[in-house]
Amino acid sequence: MTTTISEETERIEHEILAPHATRAAESKGREREEPRDPLRTAFQRDRDRIMHGKAFRRLKHKTQVFIAPIGDHFTVRLTHTLEVAQVGRTIARALRLNEDLTEAIALGHDLGHTPFGHIGESVLSKMLGRKFKHAEQSLRVVEVLENHGRGLNLTWEVRDGILGHSWAQPAPDTPEAWIVRFADRIAYLNHDLADAVRAGLLTEDDIPEAVAEVLGRSHAERINTLVMGVVEASQRTDVVQMAHGPLEAMDALRKFMFERVYLTPVAREDLERAKTVLGDLFSFYVTHPDQLPTEYQAMPGDDRTRAADYVAGMTDGYALKRHQEIAA
Repeated sequence: MTTTISEETERIEHEILAPHATRAAESKGREREEPRDPLRTAFQRDRDRIMHGKAFRRLKHKTQVFIAPIGDHFTVRLTHTLEVAQVGRTIARALRLNEDLTEAIALGHDLGHTPFGHIGESVLSKMLGRKFKHAEQSLRVVEVLENHGRGLNLTWEVRDGILGHSWAQPAPDTPEAWIVRFADRIAYLNHDLADAVRAGLLTEDDIPEAVAEVLGRSHAERINTLVMGVVEASQRTDVVQMAHGPLEAMDALRKFMFERVYLTPVAREDLERAKTVLGDLFSFYVTHPDQLPTEYQAMPGDDRTRAADYVAGMTDGYALKRHQEIAA
C-alpha cells in the first residue's frame, strides 16, 4: 500500500520532534470525523482553514492599538497575527516542537477580537453584563461562526491553544500553545512600542534603563533577547517557560506601556469614540435583530449573543460606516 505524503510527514514528526512535542498522528481529533487528507497533516489542514476563513481576512482592517492611524506602517491585527506566528515558529523549531500546530494556533488566536482593539472588549462586556473575552470569542468563531454556522471543525489541540493563548485563561494543554502565549506578548509589546515611537508618543530614550539593559536598545535586540529567553529556559525540559531576567524585564516593559501608551489621553479619546460606536451598534442589533445578516440570525444563542457576535466581527471601518448609517 502506497504511503501518502501526510503519513510520511507524520513519520518524520515521530522521528525528529522532542518526546513531549504534540504529534499530528496522536491528535485527539475533531468533533466531526473526516477522511484523512493525503497531502496535509491534521494541524496543517487547520492552519489552512483558518487562513482561508473570512474572519482571518478581516484582521487586516482591525485596530491593534491606534484607531485609524495615519501612515502605512502601523501594526494592525493581521500583521500582529503574522508576527506571532513567525516568533512562534522560530521558538518551536529551536525546541523541536510542532511548528504546524504552533502556527495554526497563532493564526487563529485573535480571530475573535473586536473592532478598536481591547477597547471593544470592555464595551461589549458592559453591554452584555458579563465578561467578553476575545480568546473565548476566537474559539466561538472557529467552532460556530465561520463557514455559515458550521465552524471549521478544527482539531482539539488547535482549539485548546486558541482559547488558552491568553494569560487570563486557564493554562493550555500543549507546549505549542504555551509558545503562542509567550510569542503573543513578545510580539505585541515590541510592535506597540514601535508604533508609539512612530506616533510621537515615545522615544527610544524613554524606555526604562533597567529594561533596556536586559532586553536591548533596538526592536531587533529586544525580540531576540525575549525569544532566546524562552528557548534557553525551555531546552532540556518538557515545559515552555522564559528565563527570569528577560521575563522580569518583559513585565516591566508591559507596565511601562500601560502607563505611557495604553492609558494615555490619546487612548482615552479613542475609548470614548469606540464606546459610542460599539454601544450604539450593539443596542441597535439587540432591538432590531431582523437587521442582522441572515446567517447571524440563525446562530446559536439569544439576541444579545448574536448582536455581540456580529459587532465583534466587524472591522473598524465597517463599524464606523454602519454607525453612521443607523444614526442617519
